[in-house]
Amino acid sequence: MELEVRHLRALCAIADTGSLHRAARQLGVAQPSLSTQLRRIEQELGGALFLRARTGCRPTPLGRLVLSRARPLVAEMRSLVAEARQAAAGGPRLRVGSTASRALAGWLRRLRGGGQEPTLHMNVSANSLLRMVADGQLDVAFVHEVEGTPLRIPGELRTRVLLEREPQFVSLPADHPATAKQEVDLCDLAADRWMIDPSVDGEWDAVRRMFREAGVDPHVLHGDYHTAAALVATGEVVTVCQPTSLPRPDMAVRRLRGDPLGVRLLLAARTDTDLDGVYPALEEAYWEAARQAPAYWSALPGSPPPVRNQTPMSQPSLRPTATTAGRT
Repeated sequence: MELEVRHLRALCAIADTGSLHRAARQLGVAQPSLSTQLRRIEQELGGALFLRARTGCRPTPLGRLVLSRARPLVAEMRSLVAEARQAAAGGPRLRVGSTASRALAGWLRRLRGGGQEPTLHMNVSANSLLRMVADGQLDVAFVHEVEGTPLRIPGELRTRVLLEREPQFVSLPADHPATAKQEVDLCDLAADRWMIDPSVDGEWDAVRRMFREAGVDPHVLHGDYHTAAALVATGEVVTVCQPTSLPRPDMAVRRLRGDPLGVRLLLAARTDTDLDGVYPALEEAYWEAARQAPAYWSALPGSPPPVRNQTPMSQPSLRPTATTAGRT
């Protein structure tokens, strides 16, 4: 077998995610196929590249050697493809990466209004997005860092903190007894089934710590958050959600008492100039989304930054009224 770029890309994905399962999901292939491919690569190179354990995959000394040569090659190929596509499309576009956020729509709208034409790449893995920025595949990435699990931020990137700590809320069926309170105790949800997405970097570890510190041990299902939202609506599960999430007739959003789970919101790029070009629009879009979420907005003590009117569009004011409080 002759090594190809796709093989090097697979090795980088396994190293970045630390798991064959997560790497297969990132690459869009079945895990058995990726395992077979890895065995063939190792046979070709003459040794094991990863140590496999229940906790994940770690590069061997040979694996680290191969990865040190593979990463620049993969990055160069990605840059070549991206530049060729930009040229074919008639000019450069702003390549935006992001984990899920309700601020995205407002951010993209503001960027377009400011004369930029963004493309969007979504990924549940913040670490993968940061690697893509470092490799030149993306220009900027908006990510969240789960409390207690620091992101692997490449040294060549510049970052800007949008929010030092965003408390995570809980989404539950609209007819759940706990919705009678504006703040929900974890003990009120101890008998419920929870759904958590373990592919979100750091989230499952943080949720387990939260349960452990609260002295509860609920039944947990694993699945993506689109599935979780559908199951919440039918009364099957409760789940962690972002505080900017909007309630629905079949779904309520509540703050967890004591804010036991939090994330840090970061914007990353290769230069400060890149950050300066997109950060103000993101900041405005975030506070727009916050103001539209009643459970979050009513819980905020302090005032968010004022709108700077950076685009020619008319935007709703994000300043709190005399009877409404807001903060970062």
